[in-house]
Amino acid sequence: MARFVLVHGAFTGAWIWGPLAERLRSAGHAVEVFDLPGLGDDTTPPQDVTLDSCAARLGEVLTAVAEPAIIVGNSMGGVIATQAAARYRDRVAALVYATAFVPRDGQSLLDLTRLPEGADDQVQANIIVEPPVATMPAAASRSALYGSCSENDAAWAISRQRPQPLGPFAAPVSIPKGALEGINRYFVLCRNDRAIPAALQRRMIAENSITNVIELDTDHTPHLSMTAALGDALQEFAAHAARSAPA
Repeated sequence: MARFVLVHGAFTGAWIWGPLAERLRSAGHAVEVFDLPGLGDDTTPPQDVTLDSCAARLGEVLTAVAEPAIIVGNSMGGVIATQAAARYRDRVAALVYATAFVPRDGQSLLDLTRLPEGADDQVQANIIVEPPVATMPAAASRSALYGSCSENDAAWAISRQRPQPLGPFAAPVSIPKGALEGINRYFVLCRNDRAIPAALQRRMIAENSITNVIELDTDHTPHLSMTAALGDALQEFAAHAARSAPA
């Protein structure tokens, strides 16, 4: 069985992974979730939240257990997962981007949203920026983030959203040459995502030479809207990673 470490995206917290974590654990996997600085139940002041502090928090989780982990990032979590993997590669069994941003060296999350393929991004279209945080209005969240979710799941998630510290958005990742070499990377492409449009997902997949891709007809939050299908995809990726691991 695999060890999964799940990295949530902007505005949310570890809580967003609850249904998926339960499903993976019931299949026998070890699953760890945690709050990024300034989100969920974490009380870090937003002005102190940076990409480095987020990557360091993930690093603490990775290094607390000897077994290398399959890191699953959603949305902004893909940037944090990428930065942490470059720094803690010996603790990384694989990287999975569940409709997440995939930065190359020197790219930031904002750089990726500004690509032509991201023009229809409904988060950037509706976000309210009041430094040091950004807020996603509830009405816009329903369409942009939870469009395929049930009314109950969407209402539950929206009620728990928090303002997002801005620091991790603009900071470019630093990936030394060869730092990610040998780490299998996988992608769950969500065709109905209105936060990271499918065209932008496909561009990031191509530019990062990710060949193992599973597509789902759902929104930006497949861990709520298609929990079973996402769980199956992660288990398929885990099996592939195990088969391709060095003897």
